[in-house]
Amino acid sequence: MRNTSLAVATMAMFVGSLLRADDHDTKEFRLYHLDKIEWKEGPPSLPPGVKIAVLEGDPSKEGPFVFRVKAPDGYRIPPHTHPKTERITVISGTFNIGMGDKFDAAATKPMPAGTYGYWETGMKHFVWIKGETVVQFHGIGPWKIEYVNPNDDPRNQKESK
Repeated sequence: MRNTSLAVATMAMFVGSLLRADDHDTKEFRLYHLDKIEWKEGPPSLPPGVKIAVLEGDPSKEGPFVFRVKAPDGYRIPPHTHPKTERITVISGTFNIGMGDKFDAAATKPMPAGTYGYWETGMKHFVWIKGETVVQFHGIGPWKIEYVNPNDDPRNQKESK
């Protein structure tokens, strides 16, 4: 009987510690419902016309991040690389990905909604979008894009104007 009472008391203390409000106040919990996501103009490193929503972390800093990009039909990103593995999940639309240092729409592979893909650090690739498309990027920052041809980099085009 004494062991049962000790077990019950121990269990009560354990459950009590799980339910204490101060334990939960130190943890972060966020939900991003589709109709509540805040879209902003895309970063200067991407061609104009996209919107971005950062959902977790800061893609420009060390550490984990999640962001989404919304691109219009026909949107293109010229051949480029990333200094870290790129990981994406297509939420809606079709993300067409091709590998190489020359843009060739015929050489791309379609990634329809629900597709996950990743490519290793330094792989030269290019993109074109079919239909409005939302893609989720997730990885370890900082996220950067480096264009194969510096003339394709929108940041350089802005500087020359």
